[in-house]
Amino acid sequence: MSKNLTKRAEDYSKWYNELVVKADLAENSGVRGCMVIKPYGYAIWEKMQAELDRMFKETGHQNAYFPLFIPKSYFSKEASHVDGFAKECAVVTHYRLKTGEDGKIEVDPDAKLEEELIVRPTSETIIWDTYRGWIQSYRDLPLLINQWANVVRWEMRTRLFLRTAEFLWQEGHTAHATQTEAIAEAEQMMNVYADFAENFMAIPVIKGVKSANERFAGAIETYCIEALMQDGKALQAGTSHFLGQNFAKAFDVKFANQEGKQEYVWATSWGVSTRLMGALVMTHSDDNGLVLPPNLAPIQVVIVPIYKGDEQLAAISEEAKQLMARLRKLGISVKYDDRTTHKPGWKFNEYELKGVPVRVAIGPNDLANGTFEVARRDNLTKETVLSADIVTYISDLLEEMQKNLFVKALNYREEHITEVNSFEEFKGVLDNKGGFISAHWDGTPATEEKIKELTKATIRCIPLDRKEEAGTCVFTGAPSAGRVLFARAY
Repeated sequence: MSKNLTKRAEDYSKWYNELVVKADLAENSGVRGCMVIKPYGYAIWEKMQAELDRMFKETGHQNAYFPLFIPKSYFSKEASHVDGFAKECAVVTHYRLKTGEDGKIEVDPDAKLEEELIVRPTSETIIWDTYRGWIQSYRDLPLLINQWANVVRWEMRTRLFLRTAEFLWQEGHTAHATQTEAIAEAEQMMNVYADFAENFMAIPVIKGVKSANERFAGAIETYCIEALMQDGKALQAGTSHFLGQNFAKAFDVKFANQEGKQEYVWATSWGVSTRLMGALVMTHSDDNGLVLPPNLAPIQVVIVPIYKGDEQLAAISEEAKQLMARLRKLGISVKYDDRTTHKPGWKFNEYELKGVPVRVAIGPNDLANGTFEVARRDNLTKETVLSADIVTYISDLLEEMQKNLFVKALNYREEHITEVNSFEEFKGVLDNKGGFISAHWDGTPATEEKIKELTKATIRCIPLDRKEEAGTCVFTGAPSAGRVLFARAY
């Protein structure tokens, strides 16, 4: 199997696009800007879904499903929200097709909708219209709902997983009796996302809040987790929004408190998407292909037989099946590739490209010696392991690889957080090193916008753990209370 991948150092963007396609994660579709997620890519997404869904339910949330179509009038009820999404909305105007006089299919002009429908870019409006009927009293609160769905945002420049016109995600929407409870919910879900990113994706993240310019449309506060990719660009890996009472007031969602007084509820929303697939690829993978953390790998261990003739294959297969059974008892996902249509070398290349964490090779000599050859994907090393020790060895190795991938990514990020004190320094680091730039900012949207215009760098987050320190803005020289993190981003 020939990989022929572009090297990361030559063209990181091209490397990424080639890898996503060649590793069978996804491909472009016949619909401009939309992708087909292939079975191997979808298997990774399913593992992400399963872990996140478990974490959501452990924090008291339930799943529901809301309509794909949203009446246009709903968007006009929350002005800042519609402003944030107006340029990305796909609009349904008709409900029927017909065959024209030339025999071609056309839109029936007589089948125009009385009110246009928006294909959901996010579901706040339809959900809050629904919540008006679900919430009457303080006894109905908190309402903790999550939805797994697809959304459409009409992107003009698309990249597989990172930015597509249609993508998959989850969106949580909760209602609370008090501001304090709602803020606690938004912070809790940011922490859930950070836990998932670090312990399953092996991606270190920085927790913080967005600046006003980068805040979600209609939110009072946006909490975020920010990750750093191998090319020195940042990627927003998850967001959680405190919406205040904006949507409750827009859709008249009130409840009777314990004194019987009517109050507007307090709201949050939060979500992550298939963009996480892009983060996974870009954080860990190398010039040989994907590198997947064991906790999210669809196949954690692959066994490849090396043989001559049916007799050797039969003996190796017996040993392989016993090993599979022992590994599966520990909850380890394992595949035995006994295809006779491909040679072992071809298979080795395939599983290296697809990022399978551990590869076990069994040949006649291994049978005779009671050993297995074990290759690890993260550092491409091999070990010969005794049959009696193999299950414990593989189990420990998967845990070690998971930790090592996180540490490697953490070290890279720490090496690419640079403090600067002048705009010349700022531009120099941005152009020559990349990564997060820790710099003082005067707190004004105008300054942030000007820096973005000149450098294409934005404030990725105001870190929650930042130190309060007096300084001067890197651009204007105006007073600043602390540093924020800038970066170019996906």
